[in-house]
Amino acid sequence: MGSEGPRVVVPRNFRLLEELERGEKGIGDGTVSYGMDDADDILMRSWTGTIIGPHNTVHDGRIYQLKLFCDKDYPENPPTVRFQTQINMNCVNEETGVVEPSLFPMLANWQREYTMEDILTNLKKEMSSRENRRLCQPSGNDEQRVDQKGLLFRCNIL
Repeated sequence: MGSEGPRVVVPRNFRLLEELERGEKGIGDGTVSYGMDDADDILMRSWTGTIIGPHNTVHDGRIYQLKLFCDKDYPENPPTVRFQTQINMNCVNEETGVVEPSLFPMLANWQREYTMEDILTNLKKEMSSRENRRLCQPSGNDEQRVDQKGLLFRCNIL
């Protein structure tokens, strides 16, 4: 018989502080990052994420900016996730940029243990999926690209 003790639930603000600290340290290979959108937001609701598109896809080298909104019920319920950068993906509403929970399994099957890092990492994996890796992308996304050495290029088209 299991003798598991009571489950400790970390309060929302402590959880978000942990996520902020982790986001500031950097994640994995540096192609996914996130942080607070407004340092004065004491409720820690508004966050910004960045994904550099995966290699060998139409997203390769593209920089995608996202907004994540953690309401008062986070992490019990998932944040709202919206691409600021135009993108064509099966799980993203092409007009609003909102990641549709019903089309993105991580949000549809949300668990309290999931984090914003998990969301961004899984969105990057979804970019590499068979369904999304070759989808035509909006033309306005070429303003910022990263070369193979990680150098940021800004192109202004006149």
